[in-house]
Amino acid sequence: MTTRMILNDLLNLFYPRLCLLCQRSLMEGEEHICLHCSNHLPYTHFTDMETNPVCLLLQGKTSFVAATALLHFTKGGSGQKLIHSLKYHGNKKLGYELGRMAATTYRETGLFDTVDLLLPVPLHPKRMRQRGYNQSEWIARGIRSVTGIAVDTSSLSRIKKTESQTRKQIFERSENVENIFQCREHRHVEKQTHPTGGRCYYDRFHHERLCRSYESHIRHPDQYIRHSRSLNSP
Repeated sequence: MTTRMILNDLLNLFYPRLCLLCQRSLMEGEEHICLHCSNHLPYTHFTDMETNPVCLLLQGKTSFVAATALLHFTKGGSGQKLIHSLKYHGNKKLGYELGRMAATTYRETGLFDTVDLLLPVPLHPKRMRQRGYNQSEWIARGIRSVTGIAVDTSSLSRIKKTESQTRKQIFERSENVENIFQCREHRHVEKQTHPTGGRCYYDRFHHERLCRSYESHIRHPDQYIRHSRSLNSP
């Protein structure tokens, strides 16, 4: 047994690694969620990327090629617990694991086959300083670790700080995120997509009209945004 293993055992003795959902001790190789809870997560099992409920939600509101969601989000459910741990309890590495789960789950469906760029939704600089990390970026990193697709965190920026979406109704959420983003470097984006119009995959914790805010600040939105694919339902 190496010194590192001994130190890890001592650390786990005083500060045991517990499953976020059942609070049982994690076994070696388990991260954040035990195998039992992982197997019983509320997966959506969406395989049709054009007619599933997420697609129906977006139809008529923004242009897209495919959309899906990994987990159902219900009040008090395990999906909510994971997202809250990621967003509000400093658990950024959970985002990485969720990204890996999403990429592994949907890789065989062909969802990532024509995706050239992962574009995380940016936080406002003030919110970024408060939280210390962008949960969307960590999800994108997890996806990259499985797919090898590049993550771009420099081209899109958030220029307006908004109120929390938590207690807002759907229409209020839509209005709250109108025109809050801008694209910084058009050439930078163009170089990372195919000349025929590459596809971006972005994490979406917010409302679908974020897409419209992106489009209003990009010179040729058809090239970059119309092929967007979203990971999380609102």
